[in-house]
Parts: sequence; structure tokens; C-alpha cells
Amino acid sequence: MERMVEQLLERDLLHQDRVSLGSTRHTAELLNISPSSIGSARSQPLADFEEGLAQEPVLQELPEEELLEVASKFAQPAYSGQPLQTRLAASINYLTTHPLQEQVLSETINKYTPENCVSLNVPTVNTPIWGNISPGIRAQELKLQKILKLLTTGITAFARSIDRTDMTEEQQDALALLCNTQYEINCFRKSSIRPILNPKFV
Repeated sequence: MERMVEQLLERDLLHQDRVSLGSTRHTAELLNISPSSIGSARSQPLADFEEGLAQEPVLQELPEEELLEVASKFAQPAYSGQPLQTRLAASINYLTTHPLQEQVLSETINKYTPENCVSLNVPTVNTPIWGNISPGIRAQELKLQKILKLLTTGITAFARSIDRTDMTEEQQDALALLCNTQYEINCFRKSSIRPILNPKFV
């Protein structure tokens, strides 16, 4: 029994921290059984224990057809919306799996910098705070700022292509989802920096 508990502990199935096996009460609490059960289990010969395992019922293998029918009841819906135009879908698949050249990125970003929408400017970290951030958080922050710059540029370009007097439902959904993505990234940035701030200013 102690060996079983030790194996479970080694696999982090019972607790993140390694605990002593000397405490019968602690072990019982971990396994959600009574302390007396541990005592009887310790006195049980290993051969009897293995024999008990051998007598456990074994699930019969199902035919593939029946298994698929059972599994299909728990599968996610296959429907994912109307398909895109074939050539457009191919272009998107390529662009989402291949990086753009830095020169192309720079030229594209410079074309879409709005003057009247402050929220589309990527906020930077205050200098005093930046000086107290660990190197790992700094590297993460710089990557997120770069991602946000690309995202806000995309939002700006998309917004300029919209006729606000005649927005389709898809355009409204796209704009809302893009803006929410920016919001979530900024929230993540704040949560990463918050631990080093004075609680009075959080």
C-alpha cells in the first residue's frame, strides 16, 4: 500500500508537494479512506493484492462501428459556419502560416496609423515600472507590444474599409472580435506586471 501511495505521489496525482508516508492519518486523508483501512492493507500479502487486481472486471472491446456511434454522441458539432471562397481560404491559410518580411510589415503599419482613436495606440510601460520588471517579463512585454501593433494596424485597416452607414453583420462581428482580442491582450499584460507593483496602486 505504501508503495502504491509513493508511486502516486511520484506522478503528482495526489499532491504537488512530496509528503511523508510515515503518517498513517495523512496518508488516509490523501486517499480519502479510514486509517484502519491502511493498516489492513499493509498486513495484506502482496500476492493477495495482485490477485484482487487480476479479478477486476475488464471492459470488452467494442466493434469499431459501435464505438464510433458511442463516441459520436460526445463529439463536438462538426458545423463551423459557411465556407470561405476557395482562393480566399487558400490565401488566408498561407498568410497564417508564413511570416511577412519586415520591410513589408513596416510599410503596411505606416499606412494605417489613426489620428483620432487613442485606443488603437499600443500603450507602453512607464519607465519606473519598466526598470523593476524581470528580464523574462520584459521580453514577453516586447513581444506582446509587437503583436498588438500588428493587431491594431489590422483593426485600423479593416475599420477604414467599412461603410459605417451600411455595416454587415459579419463586419460588426469581426470588428467586435478584433477589438476584444486587443482588450484581452492588454489585460494579460497588466496581470503579468501587477505582481511587482505596490498593492496601493494596483
